[in-house]
Amino acid sequence: MSRRSIFEALSGLLLVLFVAMLSETVVSTALPQIIGALKGSQSQYTWVVTATLLTATASTPIWGKLADLYDKKRLLQASIVIFVIASIASGFAQNSAQLIVFRAVQGLGVGALQILVQIVMAAMISPRDRGRYYGYLGAVMAVATVGGPLLGGLIVDTSWLGWRWCFLIGVPFSVVSFALLQKTLKLPVVRRGDVKIDYWGAALLAGGVSLLLIWVTFVGDKFAWLSWQTGAMVGAGLLILAVAVWVESRVAEPIVPLGIVARRNTALAILASLAVGMAMFGGAVFLGQYFQIGRGYSPTEAGLLTIPMMVGVLGSSTIVGRLTTRTGKVKSYIVAGAVVLTAGFAALATIDQHTSLVFVGAGMFLVGAGVGMAMQNLVLVVQNSVHLHEIGAASGTVTFFRSLGGTIGVSVLGAVLANRVSDNIAHGLSRIGVNPSAGGGDAGNLDVGALPGPIREIVRAAYGDATGHIFLFSALIAVVGIVAAAFLKPVTLRDSLDLADDAPAEAVEAEAEVAAVAAVPAVSETGSSASR
Repeated sequence: MSRRSIFEALSGLLLVLFVAMLSETVVSTALPQIIGALKGSQSQYTWVVTATLLTATASTPIWGKLADLYDKKRLLQASIVIFVIASIASGFAQNSAQLIVFRAVQGLGVGALQILVQIVMAAMISPRDRGRYYGYLGAVMAVATVGGPLLGGLIVDTSWLGWRWCFLIGVPFSVVSFALLQKTLKLPVVRRGDVKIDYWGAALLAGGVSLLLIWVTFVGDKFAWLSWQTGAMVGAGLLILAVAVWVESRVAEPIVPLGIVARRNTALAILASLAVGMAMFGGAVFLGQYFQIGRGYSPTEAGLLTIPMMVGVLGSSTIVGRLTTRTGKVKSYIVAGAVVLTAGFAALATIDQHTSLVFVGAGMFLVGAGVGMAMQNLVLVVQNSVHLHEIGAASGTVTFFRSLGGTIGVSVLGAVLANRVSDNIAHGLSRIGVNPSAGGGDAGNLDVGALPGPIREIVRAAYGDATGHIFLFSALIAVVGIVAAAFLKPVTLRDSLDLADDAPAEAVEAEAEVAAVAAVPAVSETGSSASR
């Protein structure tokens, strides 16, 4: 495709990706009003967000594999239709249970759009030129992630709109993007007659991941970390995933090709993506809560205060994307991004209720800049090392683990925050002579404005001081990203869409090792049979 036709198609791709990403975060500041209007419970409050993340994360590698087997353009348009229908249904939900179900279906569309947009771009643009365009892609994803809470606050604070528009506002833009892609996206249709879908692998993978994510959602709240429920859910989840790996090593068309995952750069990129995913999702969620509850700002003001993170991602992803295209090198930018990300988390780890907003903004800018430098370049490293017919599976795998890291990060850090806040509130109530287990029950009310003056200040201080604590954990996890990035093998992005016939030695060796491991049981059985 020419540069002009690429930009025409890119307009539709980025528009629908922006809307899909926005749908995940736009409800974060509007959920209190939504659940209140639908008369929902606290557990339903959590599941409105978790249902979307769960289905999006679990289905990502499946969509990636389907893109290797079927017409990418048709799959992309089908995912837009799923997203639009689920968005309309969510906007007209009559109770919390309906909303959770519709949000789960919406997650299928979101997961598809997140990965298919990247795969379609990889089918249009060579890895060398892809850096520039992936800079735009990273900027769009970041702005949607950070700007979602701001838009959600504006919608619920505007009397003539109402919370239902949090779900409906993306529908017209999705329809426009569908029309744009129909007109501008021109991809060759590769029809394969030997298509085999790995239904067992897909079911086992989705089931194992879903069970572990459900455990992460409820542990620390509904049951203890060390409990029979934890043992049962974690044990069953790991067992199902172990069976999934066994299946994937034997089928002809695996959902997650082990030969790709076993390669050095792919494995390290996946590890680094976990830290980036936690930053991208956790930062927006917990900083918004910090500004609203810990500092007393409105939803709209809290959204505006997260702009430094948006600026950091937008600027760094655009600049680094152009530099990547110019030099063909990516490792140095990934390492630098991981370091900057860790520095930003370390700065945010020191904040409390009275920290200067300038300092908080500087920390957010560093986190955003780190995400912008590393996020899409990690995908580029993986895509550069595989053949064009493997692009879908490779992109789906790294995106899946990034989403998984974000989901687990939000859940785990949320549990840490809840425990820390509970302890801080108990200590604060004791200082003013109130028994936390008796007269301080209202302190758990998140409607801070309705609390008595002294208790209101205790709750604000509890959230303000506890937020820094969770970012200390984030900084420690981000160090893992630095180590993984440092051990990446330096690569030069290729100028061609596909690899040459002689694949990289690393890829061949990795695939040979996986094949050898898979063949061991068969060899043993043959040997035993012969001896008998």
